[in-house]
Amino acid sequence: MNDKSQGEANHGEGWATAKTLAEALPYIQRYDRATVVIKYGGHAMGEEEVAKLFAADAVLLKMLGVHPVIVHGGGPQISAMLERAGVKSTFIDGLRVTDEATMEVAEMVLSGAINKEIANWITLAGKEADVRGVGLSGKDARLITVEKVTRTKKDPDSEIEKLVDLGFVGDPKRVDPKLIEALIYADEDYIPVIAPIGVAEDGQTYNINADTVAGALAGALNAKRMLLLTDVAGVLDAKGELIRQMSVAEARAAIRDGVATGGMIPKLETAIAAVEAGVGAVVILDGRRPHALLVELFTEHGAGTLVCE
Repeated sequence: MNDKSQGEANHGEGWATAKTLAEALPYIQRYDRATVVIKYGGHAMGEEEVAKLFAADAVLLKMLGVHPVIVHGGGPQISAMLERAGVKSTFIDGLRVTDEATMEVAEMVLSGAINKEIANWITLAGKEADVRGVGLSGKDARLITVEKVTRTKKDPDSEIEKLVDLGFVGDPKRVDPKLIEALIYADEDYIPVIAPIGVAEDGQTYNINADTVAGALAGALNAKRMLLLTDVAGVLDAKGELIRQMSVAEARAAIRDGVATGGMIPKLETAIAAVEAGVGAVVILDGRRPHALLVELFTEHGAGTLVCE
């Protein structure tokens, strides 16, 4: 290709970019000054290049007038660190039993390594415009007060429901969003990054499911959208096709009828609870795909499954 042809090709790409930006205007206006809670998790979190792209997209949201609030998980990273530390994990119905040694490692990994790394990627991506990531956990400023999770399991022999002790695993009892609101509405451009660790009334630290934290926080912040970034395209129907949109009633039916299985069930339950708490809508989408956030918020196509009233 000669210089003239190359120049024309680049020129064409410029027009295509401008057209994309122009088409995004209605969506940019829709989310202007709106709060969007993003649950960032799954295996995409462990890939540095994907994490950097995610951080840059979060900065772009802030520059476009959106208030992103990020809640992250870290299950695979906790498992890896527990293995290295020689701490054996026990699971009951897919939930990790969190004893004192496990809790110590979980807090170190979540509030320490992962939380600060994501906050740092955001600060680096936003350096030119001075957008900064702020790493927090639910223990900061009484952000999340928890109560111990109680679960029951049916005894296969007697068919009697028995109480299961999961250790230091909690559910949000109360969310105080004042600190987050102070950050997102500050004159400076801050993006809060929150680790799913909370504290009980007696001061004991608890691990919390990150999806549950995102839902509780989205409700407390009256978020316009909550995005659950995961390892799958969204909710699939019986034929394996992506369901683009579901009402709360349809989401409940998908759980009841066995259309939603495995890890998708708690995600749909979180989505239902968030919508009922006043969140505009919840989207379950594949966080491994670059720019999934932007496709969902700023194009007519969207990405994943939207759950609304």
